[in-house]
Amino acid sequence: MSFLWFLEGLRTPVMNVIMEGITWLGQETVLLPLICLFYWCIDKNFAYVLGFSSFTSGLLVQTLKITFRIPRPWVLDPGFSPVESSVAHATGYSFPSGHTQSATSLFYPLSKNAKNRLWSLLSVLAFLLVGFSRMYLGCHTPKDVLVSMLLSLVISALIWKYQHLFTESSRFLKPIALVLCGVAVFTAVYALLLYGNGTIEKKYALDCCKAAGAGIGFAVGWYLERTRLHLDPRSSSKSRRAVLFFLGLALTLALKLTFSLLFGQSILANILKYFILVLWVLFLYPYLFHFKFTRRTTK
Repeated sequence: MSFLWFLEGLRTPVMNVIMEGITWLGQETVLLPLICLFYWCIDKNFAYVLGFSSFTSGLLVQTLKITFRIPRPWVLDPGFSPVESSVAHATGYSFPSGHTQSATSLFYPLSKNAKNRLWSLLSVLAFLLVGFSRMYLGCHTPKDVLVSMLLSLVISALIWKYQHLFTESSRFLKPIALVLCGVAVFTAVYALLLYGNGTIEKKYALDCCKAAGAGIGFAVGWYLERTRLHLDPRSSSKSRRAVLFFLGLALTLALKLTFSLLFGQSILANILKYFILVLWVLFLYPYLFHFKFTRRTTK
């Protein structure tokens, strides 16, 4: 906590705004559009690297959160005050940091995939700054950030090294999909058991179940695309890909909002929502729009 007290003394209104902008890089509103951009328009295989890195590390971090159940810094020390506007996005327990996990699992692969040293360094700087911003804003301790970053780096590095198993080889398609589904189901069941016996509140179980729904959706969507769709993002012109990208984002957002309005914020509704959203991105939208549109234009 002493480091957080030190950072609190350095806060200024301008720096608060800057750090909130940096911490935004660790939210799903950045991750999802980037995965969509690569998957629908640029490089499907790299999108899979991003997806496997993000969803597997996300499931691990959410499981650790409800296992250790470490409160936020302002709960550990009631005299400490975070930047007030950042508290709304600080859902779940404190350890490990979810924003740091999301940023690291996104920007580490981007640094490895970068075409020049500058973009690689900027990508590394991005996830380091997100981790720092979480401490500056008072949402996480150094332990929360460092453990999350280390775990995410290890997972992302392993996925980068063995990416051929996800992008080229067809030998392990079913086992990989089943393992990811199994891990996601375990995370959801574990969270629901803890919620059911009163160990954790609903809001903590909800974060785990969202991650589980997304993980299952990713596993199913990845398997269906690899076995049935065989999407080629570069089979149409750049202008058509741009149209498909913005159309897809708009439809994805509309689907998310519609689902929330119709079914509310129950745990089951959120599992289904994130499952359908990720399945939509990976399989349903490419099949209904991208694949048929590009096939028709190439006849």
